[in-house]
Amino acid sequence: MSEITIAIIDRSQLFRDGLRQNLYSQQDVRLIDCDPDKEPLKFIDANVVDVVLLDIDSPISQGLELSRSITQNYPNTRVIILSPYFSNEELFESLKTGAVAYIDKRTSTTELISTIRRASRGEYPINDSVSANPVIADRVIKQFQEIASMGLVQEKIASPLTQRELQILSCIANGGTNKQVANMLGISEQTIKNHVSAILRKLNANDRAHAVALAIRNQWVVVDNEPVRMNR
Repeated sequence: MSEITIAIIDRSQLFRDGLRQNLYSQQDVRLIDCDPDKEPLKFIDANVVDVVLLDIDSPISQGLELSRSITQNYPNTRVIILSPYFSNEELFESLKTGAVAYIDKRTSTTELISTIRRASRGEYPINDSVSANPVIADRVIKQFQEIASMGLVQEKIASPLTQRELQILSCIANGGTNKQVANMLGISEQTIKNHVSAILRKLNANDRAHAVALAIRNQWVVVDNEPVRMNR
């Protein structure tokens, strides 16, 4: 089992120490921490960080901007945003920064370590939060459609998608969840997840919504005229 280097970036030394204590028993992780006011980007660069646990509190705008800077400068470092309370607006803004997860600080250690491991494998747990929230899901897709229609999305395509990947992306663009797409195509949900991971990698997309925007921009998929909705 490969070791996951986790950087805890939070202004509270007490919180950082507490998180270290809670995660200390996990044998597959290496824990380091940093105050966000003390050059966190240099800290990440020097330590080759796999996953960042980032507090966006005090003030939120600076936390979100730091998340964006990390994802832009260190694309192989996965950002998990920690918030003192769950907020739809924060979830939406966190998604836009390229963070792979947005979780409440009050979450259990079990849930947190599960999210960390999923993130380290290249998954996007934040999509589960979005899919479970129809209002945010509609808002996310609508914004990326608007961005794509204005030609503001910059393509960084590593390789072309296969017909199956385009088929899956089309289903997602029209509101399908992994489970729904799997049932529609007669394949397993895990296979869908594998395809989605491949799509994100090939398109250098931050998340599913970003991939959809690229697909719409390049006219690879057609979105129904009905309002797009990601159901549970």
